[in-house]
Amino acid sequence: MTPDKIQHYGDELYASLLSRQPVEPLTNREREITIADAYQIQLRMIQRRLDAGETVVGKKIGVTSRVVMDMLGVNQPDFGHLLSGMVFNEGEPVDTGRLIAPKAEAEVAFILARDLTGPGVTAADVLRATDCVMPCFEIVDSRIRDWKIKIQDTVADNASCGVLTLGGTRRSPRDLDLALAGMVLEKNGEVVSTSCGASVQGSPVNAVAWLANTLGRLGLTLKAGDVILSGSQSPLVPVLPGDSLYCHVGGLGSTSVRFI
Repeated sequence: MTPDKIQHYGDELYASLLSRQPVEPLTNREREITIADAYQIQLRMIQRRLDAGETVVGKKIGVTSRVVMDMLGVNQPDFGHLLSGMVFNEGEPVDTGRLIAPKAEAEVAFILARDLTGPGVTAADVLRATDCVMPCFEIVDSRIRDWKIKIQDTVADNASCGVLTLGGTRRSPRDLDLALAGMVLEKNGEVVSTSCGASVQGSPVNAVAWLANTLGRLGLTLKAGDVILSGSQSPLVPVLPGDSLYCHVGGLGSTSVRFI
């Protein structure tokens, strides 16, 4: 894909973010678009946000479950950038008016104490480099009309990231087995899913190792202080104003979010 087209689609997705008007799937308009092209478009979209004053605060991992991989026709996860304007803390309501078609995922966030540079990063390296983990919600959102996405569409659209909420409880990942930790997700007081960390690449720790190694092959490093969203442990849950979500992770604690 030419540099002009990469810039055009990155700018288009940025404009969609601001206007909340979705665009047609890129894969319908560019039949030969590759995943590498899509990451270049993602970087252009992110650069527009940086130019507007935001800062990068971490990364997110997406497409971590086999069901979603099969749906998108891929055999590995993807990643996107977390920006300062995306972050909500425990107790802050999320305004759905700033999103297009939000859906929530419950997962575990990692906060790094020191840099992680791949390739060659292991799960043990991730545990040593992590300051703490916490329950969180990622509110995914697609600038692609009606969520009609292929893997190239979601990658270009910053892995469909919308906003995120970080829970108030923190623990060292060395004090619990995240693969076996059960998660219960409730919507408006009713249980909508149960799962455990092993549903994410065998363990959320493995997902973070994959990210560090994937970025390392691109010459990039996960930095101390970065927030890393390790991948959804729940189905996508559509949310509307007035909804509230609660998730509890065994041995880690709970978090909640409400939508206005």
